[in-house]
Amino acid sequence: MKRLSLFILISIIVSCGKETHDLTVKGTVKNLKKGTLYLKKQQDTTIVTVDSIALNGDPIFELHSKIETPEVFYLYLKESDGDNSRIEFFADKGVTEINTTLKNFFADAKIIGSEQQKLWDDYKKAMAKFNEKNLELIKENLEIQQSGDTSQIGRIQKEYDNNLKRRYLFTVNFAINNKDSELSPYLALSEIYNAQINLLDTINKSLTPKVKASKYGKELQQFIDDIKSEENQ
Repeated sequence: MKRLSLFILISIIVSCGKETHDLTVKGTVKNLKKGTLYLKKQQDTTIVTVDSIALNGDPIFELHSKIETPEVFYLYLKESDGDNSRIEFFADKGVTEINTTLKNFFADAKIIGSEQQKLWDDYKKAMAKFNEKNLELIKENLEIQQSGDTSQIGRIQKEYDNNLKRRYLFTVNFAINNKDSELSPYLALSEIYNAQINLLDTINKSLTPKVKASKYGKELQQFIDDIKSEENQ
Protein backbone atom coordinates (compact mmCIF):
# COMPACT_ATOMS: atom_id res chain seq x y z
CA MET A 1 0.00 0.00 0.00
CA LYS A 2 2.85 2.35 0.87
CA ARG A 3 4.58 1.51 -2.42
CA LEU A 4 1.39 2.26 -4.33
CA SER A 5 0.99 5.59 -2.55
CA LEU A 6 4.60 6.48 -3.30
CA PHE A 7 4.13 5.61 -6.99
CA ILE A 8 1.02 7.83 -7.21
CA LEU A 9 2.87 10.68 -5.50
CA ILE A 10 5.81 10.42 -7.93
CA SER A 11 3.42 10.35 -10.91
CA ILE A 12 1.72 13.51 -9.67
CA ILE A 13 5.04 15.29 -9.20
CA VAL A 14 6.27 14.29 -12.69
CA SER A 15 3.02 15.34 -14.38
CA CYS A 16 3.02 18.65 -12.54
CA GLY A 17 6.58 19.26 -13.69
CA LYS A 18 5.65 18.94 -17.36
CA GLU A 19 4.74 22.24 -19.01
CA THR A 20 1.51 22.12 -20.99
CA HIS A 21 0.79 24.26 -24.03
CA ASP A 22 -2.39 25.28 -25.84
CA LEU A 23 -0.67 24.98 -29.21
CA THR A 24 2.38 22.98 -30.23
CA VAL A 25 3.88 23.50 -33.70
CA LYS A 26 6.48 20.93 -34.62
CA GLY A 27 8.13 19.49 -37.71
CA THR A 28 11.26 19.57 -39.84
CA VAL A 29 12.96 21.83 -42.37
CA LYS A 30 14.89 19.52 -44.66
CA ASN A 31 18.49 20.60 -45.46
CA LEU A 32 18.41 23.52 -43.02
CA LYS A 33 21.86 23.72 -41.45
CA LYS A 34 21.61 26.97 -39.54
CA GLY A 35 18.79 29.43 -39.02
CA THR A 36 16.06 30.65 -36.70
CA LEU A 37 12.36 29.80 -36.83
CA TYR A 38 9.82 32.24 -35.45
CA LEU A 39 6.21 31.46 -34.58
CA LYS A 40 4.17 34.63 -35.07
CA LYS A 41 0.57 35.81 -35.12
CA GLN A 42 -1.33 39.04 -35.67
CA GLN A 43 -2.10 41.07 -32.59
CA ASP A 44 -4.28 44.07 -33.39
CA THR A 45 -2.55 45.44 -36.50
CA THR A 46 0.93 44.09 -35.72
CA ILE A 47 2.59 40.73 -36.39
CA VAL A 48 4.22 39.65 -33.11
CA THR A 49 6.57 36.79 -32.23
CA VAL A 50 5.19 34.30 -29.71
CA ASP A 51 8.05 31.77 -29.77
CA SER A 52 11.32 31.07 -31.59
CA ILE A 53 14.02 28.44 -31.89
CA ALA A 54 17.57 28.56 -33.27
CA LEU A 55 18.52 25.51 -35.34
CA ASN A 56 22.12 24.48 -35.87
CA GLY A 57 22.53 21.21 -37.75
CA ASP A 58 19.26 19.67 -36.55
CA PRO A 59 16.23 20.30 -38.83
CA ILE A 60 13.69 19.28 -36.17
CA PHE A 61 11.82 22.06 -34.35
CA GLU A 62 9.08 22.56 -31.78
CA LEU A 63 7.37 25.83 -30.91
CA HIS A 64 4.51 26.76 -28.59
CA SER A 65 1.85 29.38 -28.07
CA LYS A 66 -1.26 30.21 -26.11
CA ILE A 67 -4.46 30.13 -28.17
CA GLU A 68 -8.05 30.77 -27.13
CA THR A 69 -9.92 30.14 -30.37
CA PRO A 70 -8.68 28.94 -33.79
CA GLU A 71 -6.64 31.56 -35.63
CA VAL A 72 -3.97 32.07 -38.28
CA PHE A 73 -0.31 31.78 -37.29
CA TYR A 74 2.88 32.30 -39.29
CA LEU A 75 6.08 30.27 -39.31
CA TYR A 76 9.00 32.47 -40.34
CA LEU A 77 12.45 31.23 -41.29
CA LYS A 78 15.43 33.53 -41.00
CA GLU A 79 18.60 32.06 -42.39
CA SER A 80 22.08 33.12 -41.34
CA ASP A 81 22.38 35.32 -44.45
CA GLY A 82 19.32 37.31 -43.44
CA ASP A 83 16.71 36.02 -45.92
CA ASN A 84 13.17 35.53 -44.64
CA SER A 85 10.48 33.08 -45.75
CA ARG A 86 6.99 32.56 -44.34
CA ILE A 87 4.35 29.82 -44.04
CA GLU A 88 0.85 30.74 -42.88
CA PHE A 89 -1.47 28.19 -41.32
CA PHE A 90 -4.75 27.96 -39.42
CA ALA A 91 -4.17 26.55 -35.94
CA ASP A 92 -6.36 25.22 -33.17
CA LYS A 93 -5.54 23.88 -29.73
CA GLY A 94 -3.38 20.77 -29.90
CA VAL A 95 -0.58 19.88 -32.30
CA THR A 96 0.10 21.23 -35.79
CA GLU A 97 2.84 19.50 -37.77
CA ILE A 98 4.68 21.31 -40.56
CA ASN A 99 7.27 19.56 -42.71
CA THR A 100 9.02 21.48 -45.48
CA THR A 101 12.35 22.08 -47.18
CA LEU A 102 14.92 24.84 -47.07
CA LYS A 103 14.87 25.27 -50.86
CA ASN A 104 11.12 25.79 -51.14
CA PHE A 105 10.14 26.72 -47.61
CA PHE A 106 6.62 27.92 -48.51
CA ALA A 107 5.80 25.81 -51.59
CA ASP A 108 6.89 22.46 -50.13
CA ALA A 109 5.12 22.90 -46.79
CA LYS A 110 2.93 19.96 -45.74
CA ILE A 111 0.64 20.98 -42.89
CA ILE A 112 -1.19 18.50 -40.68
CA GLY A 113 -3.31 19.95 -37.93
CA SER A 114 -6.64 21.66 -37.49
CA GLU A 115 -9.93 21.10 -39.31
CA GLN A 116 -9.80 24.78 -40.23
CA GLN A 117 -6.50 24.18 -42.06
CA LYS A 118 -7.99 21.31 -44.08
CA LEU A 119 -10.90 23.52 -45.08
CA TRP A 120 -8.57 26.38 -45.93
CA ASP A 121 -6.57 24.07 -48.21
CA ASP A 122 -9.80 23.22 -50.07
CA TYR A 123 -10.59 26.91 -50.48
CA LYS A 124 -7.11 27.69 -51.79
CA LYS A 125 -7.38 24.94 -54.41
CA ALA A 126 -10.57 26.53 -55.70
CA MET A 127 -9.01 30.00 -55.67
CA ALA A 128 -6.12 28.73 -57.80
CA LYS A 129 -8.53 28.36 -60.74
CA PHE A 130 -9.65 31.99 -60.46
CA ASN A 131 -6.02 33.12 -60.19
CA GLU A 132 -5.06 31.11 -63.27
CA LYS A 133 -7.86 32.80 -65.23
CA ASN A 134 -6.57 36.22 -64.15
CA LEU A 135 -3.07 35.36 -65.34
CA GLU A 136 -4.44 34.23 -68.69
CA LEU A 137 -6.29 37.52 -69.10
CA ILE A 138 -3.22 39.55 -68.12
CA LYS A 139 -1.12 37.66 -70.67
CA GLU A 140 -3.74 38.16 -73.37
CA ASN A 141 -3.97 41.85 -72.57
CA LEU A 142 -0.21 42.29 -72.94
CA GLU A 143 -0.20 40.46 -76.26
CA ILE A 144 -3.02 42.67 -77.58
CA GLN A 145 -1.23 45.85 -76.50
CA GLN A 146 1.96 44.69 -78.22
CA SER A 147 0.07 43.94 -81.43
CA GLY A 148 -1.57 47.37 -81.38
CA ASP A 149 -5.08 45.93 -81.64
CA THR A 150 -6.92 47.71 -78.82
CA SER A 151 -10.39 46.58 -79.91
CA GLN A 152 -10.27 43.60 -77.54
CA ILE A 153 -9.31 45.52 -74.41
CA GLY A 154 -12.93 46.12 -73.42
CA ARG A 155 -13.73 42.42 -73.72
CA ILE A 156 -10.77 41.45 -71.57
CA GLN A 157 -11.73 43.97 -68.92
CA LYS A 158 -15.26 42.59 -68.88
CA GLU A 159 -13.96 39.03 -68.48
CA TYR A 160 -11.66 40.20 -65.68
CA ASP A 161 -14.56 41.88 -63.86
CA ASN A 162 -16.74 38.78 -64.26
CA ASN A 163 -13.97 36.54 -62.93
CA LEU A 164 -13.58 38.81 -59.91
CA LYS A 165 -17.33 38.75 -59.31
CA ARG A 166 -17.43 34.95 -59.50
CA ARG A 167 -14.51 34.80 -57.07
CA TYR A 168 -16.35 37.00 -54.58
CA LEU A 169 -19.59 35.02 -54.87
CA PHE A 170 -17.72 31.73 -54.50
CA THR A 171 -16.11 33.00 -51.30
CA VAL A 172 -19.46 34.16 -49.93
CA ASN A 173 -21.07 30.79 -50.65
CA PHE A 174 -18.07 28.91 -49.27
CA ALA A 175 -18.22 30.93 -46.05
CA ILE A 176 -21.97 30.39 -45.64
CA ASN A 177 -21.71 26.67 -46.36
CA ASN A 178 -19.03 26.44 -43.65
CA LYS A 179 -20.73 28.69 -41.11
CA ASP A 180 -19.63 26.39 -38.27
CA SER A 181 -15.93 26.98 -39.01
CA GLU A 182 -13.78 29.88 -37.83
CA LEU A 183 -12.45 30.02 -41.37
CA SER A 184 -15.74 31.59 -42.49
CA PRO A 185 -15.37 35.01 -40.79
CA TYR A 186 -11.64 34.97 -41.55
CA LEU A 187 -12.33 34.70 -45.29
CA ALA A 188 -14.83 37.55 -45.04
CA LEU A 189 -12.18 39.72 -43.37
CA SER A 190 -9.19 38.73 -45.51
CA GLU A 191 -10.57 37.90 -48.96
CA ILE A 192 -13.69 40.03 -49.51
CA TYR A 193 -13.39 42.82 -46.95
CA ASN A 194 -14.16 45.37 -49.68
CA ALA A 195 -17.29 43.56 -50.88
CA GLN A 196 -20.75 45.05 -50.53
CA ILE A 197 -21.81 45.30 -46.91
CA ASN A 198 -24.88 43.13 -47.53
CA LEU A 199 -22.65 40.21 -48.57
CA LEU A 200 -20.55 40.52 -45.42
CA ASP A 201 -23.70 40.84 -43.36
CA THR A 202 -25.13 37.68 -44.91
CA ILE A 203 -22.03 35.72 -43.88
CA ASN A 204 -22.08 37.23 -40.40
CA LYS A 205 -25.72 36.36 -39.79
CA SER A 206 -25.17 32.75 -40.88
CA LEU A 207 -22.41 32.06 -38.33
CA THR A 208 -23.07 29.64 -35.49
CA PRO A 209 -22.92 31.05 -31.92
CA LYS A 210 -19.56 29.31 -31.34
CA VAL A 211 -17.99 30.90 -34.40
CA LYS A 212 -19.52 34.29 -33.60
CA ALA A 213 -17.75 34.14 -30.21
CA SER A 214 -14.37 33.33 -31.81
CA LYS A 215 -11.55 35.78 -32.53
CA TYR A 216 -12.53 36.31 -36.16
CA GLY A 217 -16.25 36.16 -35.43
CA LYS A 218 -15.91 39.13 -33.09
CA GLU A 219 -13.65 40.97 -35.53
CA LEU A 220 -16.13 40.51 -38.38
CA GLN A 221 -18.99 41.85 -36.26
CA GLN A 222 -16.91 44.87 -35.28
CA PHE A 223 -15.84 45.43 -38.89
CA ILE A 224 -19.46 45.44 -40.09
CA ASP A 225 -20.57 47.68 -37.21
CA ASP A 226 -17.84 50.20 -38.09
CA ILE A 227 -18.86 50.29 -41.76
CA LYS A 228 -22.52 50.81 -40.92
CA SER A 229 -21.61 53.51 -38.44
CA GLU A 230 -19.62 55.40 -41.09
CA GLU A 231 -22.45 55.06 -43.60
CA ASN A 232 -24.92 56.56 -41.13
CA GLN A 233 -22.80 59.61 -40.40
